[in-house]
Amino acid sequence: MEYEIILSPEAVGDLHTLKANFRAAVRDGIEQHLRYQPNKTSKSRIKRLRGVSRPQYRLRVGDVRVFYDVAETAVEVLAIVSKEEADEWLEKAGE
Repeated sequence: MEYEIILSPEAVGDLHTLKANFRAAVRDGIEQHLRYQPNKTSKSRIKRLRGVSRPQYRLRVGDVRVFYDVAETAVEVLAIVSKEEADEWLEKAGE
């Protein structure tokens, strides 16, 4: 099944602040990992987050973290942040 990928306004802004090479890698990672199996966890790439109800998952693309939720037919990307900012963002925005 193919999922629709929806970027939140915050995620769009985050994506535009990345350097071009990171931006391309993140786009490729989102397409490759979230389009067909967004809730298939792995040891290093996709992690189901515990202790918060939103966001549900985190995708690691190099030094960038993509936080997202999965609905029936769509993946909503909530934020795209650097590894260093990930914990701070999760504390602030996690529910």
